[in-house]
Amino acid sequence: MEPVFRSLEIAAMLAVRATGTTITYRGLENMPTSGGAVIAINHTGYVDWLPAALAAMHRHRRMRFMIKAEMNEVKTVAYLIKHTKTIPVDRQAGAEAYAHAVEALRAGEIVGVYPEATISRSFELKEFKSGAARMAREAQVPIVPLIVWGAQRIWTKDQPRALGRKKIPVTVAVGAPVPPDSDVDELSSRMRAAMTELLHDAQQGYPAPPGAPWLPRRLGGSAPTPVEAARIEEAELAERARRRGETA
Repeated sequence: MEPVFRSLEIAAMLAVRATGTTITYRGLENMPTSGGAVIAINHTGYVDWLPAALAAMHRHRRMRFMIKAEMNEVKTVAYLIKHTKTIPVDRQAGAEAYAHAVEALRAGEIVGVYPEATISRSFELKEFKSGAARMAREAQVPIVPLIVWGAQRIWTKDQPRALGRKKIPVTVAVGAPVPPDSDVDELSSRMRAAMTELLHDAQQGYPAPPGAPWLPRRLGGSAPTPVEAARIEEAELAERARRRGETA
């Protein structure tokens, strides 16, 4: 039953209702109802995990997310991590988290993974890490591509939060499972192609006000281009390294 997870599901549904958020699901039939699978999710903000988790819930599944280990320092979050089978990831030494994820996949769990690793400021797909493909191959489970679009309007990097009853529409698109029958590079390429197609499909028909900061430049928004976003991220990483050096 997992009472803690069930409580979170109820809280998530109440939050969606309270904020007036409308979630449109596409391709839910592609979310497996049994067996292990890597759920590859695009990363545009801090709350895109919630619509993805609710998509799994609609198929009577519970997604086990991989989360940065620093969140264990927050007592409440640490409690939730422990009681929801969430997998903490130490970015400096991720082998243990990787092994736990593979074990969960082999045990029939679905594991939510962000192939981009960090939030995309351009709201386009960033370069993918190889972890999702490697896990799928090692556990011999499919990768299910999943796109969340619109959640970046609620809370993302460098922009004001839009909390409260904002009635922001969100689209969740689930693609056909990609079998683990090729090498890591080919599997990553197929995953990316599927996610790109889903992303572009989800954007069609979605509100696209000119100059919107949450909209990619490609669609007439004012978000950084992928090149500009990469430069911002490089500067951010350099600053973090400098601060670590000062405190060492």
